[in-house]
Amino acid sequence: MKKRILFVTTNFSKINENIKTGVWFEEFAVPFLVFEKTGYELVVASPLGGNSPIDVNSLSCSNPMEWDEAAKFLKNTEELSKVDYKMFDAIYLPGGHAPMFDLANNELLKKIIEYFYENDKVISAVCHGVAGLVLAKDKNGYSIVRNKNVTSFTNKEEKIVKMIEFMPFLLESRLKFLGCNFIEEKPWSEHVEICGNLITGQNQNSALLLAESVISVL
Repeated sequence: MKKRILFVTTNFSKINENIKTGVWFEEFAVPFLVFEKTGYELVVASPLGGNSPIDVNSLSCSNPMEWDEAAKFLKNTEELSKVDYKMFDAIYLPGGHAPMFDLANNELLKKIIEYFYENDKVISAVCHGVAGLVLAKDKNGYSIVRNKNVTSFTNKEEKIVKMIEFMPFLLESRLKFLGCNFIEEKPWSEHVEICGNLITGQNQNSALLLAESVISVL
C-alpha cells in the first residue's frame, strides 16, 4: 500500500488592497515533488476547493522549471469537506502569510488535525502553515503543541519582512501561549523540529528538510 499524504492549502489571497498573499510556492512545490518522487499518493485540498493562490512574491525566474508541474495542483484543489481524511497517513500544511487568515481558524481543519493526533498519524507544517495547528486540542482539552518542541516563522522574521502590523496575531507568540517549547534558529535558517509525529519547519528554507523528515518518520 502506498503512503498517502494530504496537503491542505489556503484560499486566502489578499490582506488589503496593496498586499496580496497566498501559498509560498517553494513550501508547496518542494515537498510535493519530493513526496511524489518517493512514490506517495498525494491529494491537495483547501477549505473552499478550487484555486489556491500562489504568493506572487514567491514566484521567480530562478525557480526550477519542474515546480511548474506542482503548480497545476494548486489551481484545482479538492474541497476539504469532501476529502476522506481518515484514509491518509500524514497531513502537510505549507505556509505563506495566507494560512494566518483562513487555516488558523478553520473548524474542519481543527477536527482533522485532532483526528491525526489521536491516531498517531504524521502532522507536518512549515512557516505560517503551522498556524493551522493552533486550534487543535488533545482529549484533555490542551493544545496539541503543549510541551512539544515546535518551530514556525518567528517574530524576528516577521519583523524583518515588515508584516507584523498586518497579521491577525504573531504565530510564535501564539504557539508559546499555547504552551509549546518554541525553538528558533537565526532568521532564514534551515530548521525543522521533530517531536514524535509532529514535524514543523521554521521558514521556506526548511521545506526540503521538512519533507525529508516526514519521509523518515513515515
